[in-house]
Amino acid sequence: MKILVCISKTPDTTSKIAFKDGNTKFDDAGVQWIINPSDEWNALVRALELKEKDAGIVLHLITVGGADCDPIIRKALALGGDEAIRVNADSSDSYFIASQIAAVAKEGAYDLILTGKETIDYNSSSIGGFVAELTDAAYVSLATKFDLDGTVATIAREIEGGEEIDEVSLPLVVSCQKGVAEQRIPNMRGIMAARTKPLKVVEPVAVDALTSVVSFELPPAKAGVKLVAADNVAELVRLLHEEAKAI
Repeated sequence: MKILVCISKTPDTTSKIAFKDGNTKFDDAGVQWIINPSDEWNALVRALELKEKDAGIVLHLITVGGADCDPIIRKALALGGDEAIRVNADSSDSYFIASQIAAVAKEGAYDLILTGKETIDYNSSSIGGFVAELTDAAYVSLATKFDLDGTVATIAREIEGGEEIDEVSLPLVVSCQKGVAEQRIPNMRGIMAARTKPLKVVEPVAVDALTSVVSFELPPAKAGVKLVAADNVAELVRLLHEEAKAI
């Protein structure tokens, strides 16, 4: 069995966010880059757990990006996996990215593709669905539990007001969220091994992006705190009604 895990590079949540070129591009100066948490803690770790139970599983990682993504994919390899693939293209368009992943997936004949729930930068949660459509595979989103018995997966996913249990035959694409696996930290052995694991760089297939960034905007600055005396109830009510619009 062959498993492909999608890995994305995202800014650390502690990084200061700024934009350049008339607010049309993200300013990456001084930004600390990390593996997208949902890709790492959920999709990748669950794939590793499956591989640990079945030594016959071949586990590959894939990312779409430039050479600056190499440290991120190497860190993912330090957690585990047999090799990584980087599609040498820089794009924020979900369709373009999914098309690159799908092209590699079809060529490699992967049985199972795992993604995180969403990235913490764009939060589009769309890659899994696109990849499933482009590879003609079944798709289950927001998995909180994932078990595999031969070629049949049993998946629990959150729905409004409860939980849904699905049984799906491979080939399959699954987006994973919190609960599907426990977080892991790379050990020294894994870090050293990652340096020699194959990192294959492939050129992108010809696909037109469907979206482009017109501009970015930072959220408005928060207003200062207004203190109201404990005995001035009328003023508190006025502020809640006229300014906060809470009542």
